[in-house]
Amino acid sequence: MHRYRSHTCGALRKTDAGSTVRLSGWVHRVRDHGGVLFIDLRDHYGVTQVVADPDSPCFATAEKVRGEWVIRIDGEVKPRTDEAVNANLPTGEIEIFAREMEILSEASELPLPVFGEPDYPEDIRLKYRFLDLRRETLHRNIITRTKVISSMRNRMVQAGFTEFQTPILTASSPEGARDFLVPSRIHPGEFYALPQAPQQYKQLLMVSGFDRYFQIAPCFRDEDPRADRLPGEFYQLDVEMSFVEEEDVFTTMEPIIRGVFEDFAEGKPVTPEFPRIPYDEAIAKYGTDKPDLRNPIEMQAVTEHFAGSGFKIFAGMIEKNPKVEVWAIPAPSGGSRAFCDRMNSWAQKEGQPGLGYIFFRDGEGAGPIAKNIGEERTNAIRQQMNLADGDAVFFVAGVPGDFASFAGKARDRAAAELNLVDTDRFALAWIVDFPMYEWDEDNKKIDFSHNPFSMPKGGMAALEAAEAEGTDALLALKAQQYDLVCNGFEIASGSIRNHVPETMIKAFGITGLGPDVVKERFGALYRAFQYGAPPHGGMAAGVDRIVMLLVGAKNLREVSLFPMNQQAADLLMNSPAPADNAQLRDLSLRVVVPDAKKD
Repeated sequence: MHRYRSHTCGALRKTDAGSTVRLSGWVHRVRDHGGVLFIDLRDHYGVTQVVADPDSPCFATAEKVRGEWVIRIDGEVKPRTDEAVNANLPTGEIEIFAREMEILSEASELPLPVFGEPDYPEDIRLKYRFLDLRRETLHRNIITRTKVISSMRNRMVQAGFTEFQTPILTASSPEGARDFLVPSRIHPGEFYALPQAPQQYKQLLMVSGFDRYFQIAPCFRDEDPRADRLPGEFYQLDVEMSFVEEEDVFTTMEPIIRGVFEDFAEGKPVTPEFPRIPYDEAIAKYGTDKPDLRNPIEMQAVTEHFAGSGFKIFAGMIEKNPKVEVWAIPAPSGGSRAFCDRMNSWAQKEGQPGLGYIFFRDGEGAGPIAKNIGEERTNAIRQQMNLADGDAVFFVAGVPGDFASFAGKARDRAAAELNLVDTDRFALAWIVDFPMYEWDEDNKKIDFSHNPFSMPKGGMAALEAAEAEGTDALLALKAQQYDLVCNGFEIASGSIRNHVPETMIKAFGITGLGPDVVKERFGALYRAFQYGAPPHGGMAAGVDRIVMLLVGAKNLREVSLFPMNQQAADLLMNSPAPADNAQLRDLSLRVVVPDAKKD
């Protein structure tokens, strides 16, 4: 028999009754039932119940063991009585009567509990991540993550893609976040950068004559942590194809992503055909470019019903500025003053002056707005929004760009309060036709709204025409840019790339980056495009975020092996940490600590 085990702790079944077996694992818990000890023995594969009574030759040893000790046991597999069967365990029909027990490793007093998984401070969990990972839920999440990645990889290969590995040490590139820089010892005073994404490399692969590239790629970005974003590093399913249009990307990748979700949805419905929602429509209906489509509420513009009305606040705004709109947020079943007042109070806590409303009862609208605009306008709103008695509607007004985000939050808040969201499904959609540019208010200039490598719709001709017309036309210009969203999260982003050197120079020039700057920052791409570049495009899907959604985790740290905390610190490995003087001398570096961080 093997030194440590003949079976794993998840392998034995009723058909093994009568067998002599050897198991090794961690003591999950010990229960003393009238002098009979029940030990739940755990390993990577599962849990098996071990029994030691006073007649057992190893009873004295069994009395010593404590939670998370590592032990080996030899014993006989016995079937449990019907009333003792644990239907929640695959091994729940059997138990092992222990005849021999060896303590392989003792555990000190635990800094956090493993059994039962009670809530515990995150910093303790991350410092002792090796214990935290023993917890059933987290352990299961990590296993699911590996299976999701395997499913992605298999589906990509089946679709004719080839996996390539691109460099980790590369050049700094402005791609939306700060780079992590790596000083060079061989080239004093110069730095490599960790890739924010393999964007340029995968495009260069297409120019090199390869096709259908993919990679489960590590990405590094020095940005502030969020619940749906890991600090430091994350992984994405990175994809690029040659000689494709948007439609080709959609029809290729949609079955792959849908299949991955279906593999791990545990019976929850997955959108069978992803709708394609233009960016402008998404903002107008949902107040965001990553809408949660499980929420049935759709906003509508009702500006005409307030123009020239008795509700002077809105009417005055509309009269003074032709760009002002009034949006209505319906709230089915929210037709009570108490609910409307709660929503109004919430809006004030969000920094808004309030949230005007009408609620419907006894065949008519109620509330201050209804009184001010009159019965006819109130009924027109009711008909347009398809509202009935017991429903309510909320209003926001201003220039849409200024209030759309708040309106989207109000939509989500109303749906959550009224339990309108179908939480037991995965609702996916493509968001298409993103703006090519946006206005950078801080720097008073036009900047890229999304991926700077995207091809504008209409190519060079569209860029030149929009530039000739001025800022408003440039801000209205659309890119061949698309996102994939699920349940209120962006899970993928992509575009058809700008592969024409002249168009690339023009696109960057509009943001204030001249030809010399473009050639310096994106020299490899620009050079490559001089020598025959195929039309190409692709996308990248966030692996961590997809896993988070599939397992129902609240943040990405619950699906990552060794994450940093919210301050971007690795408490397990004590990183980042100061370098010693010898290391700094090798790198020709001297550390200058900002005044705020001294002492």
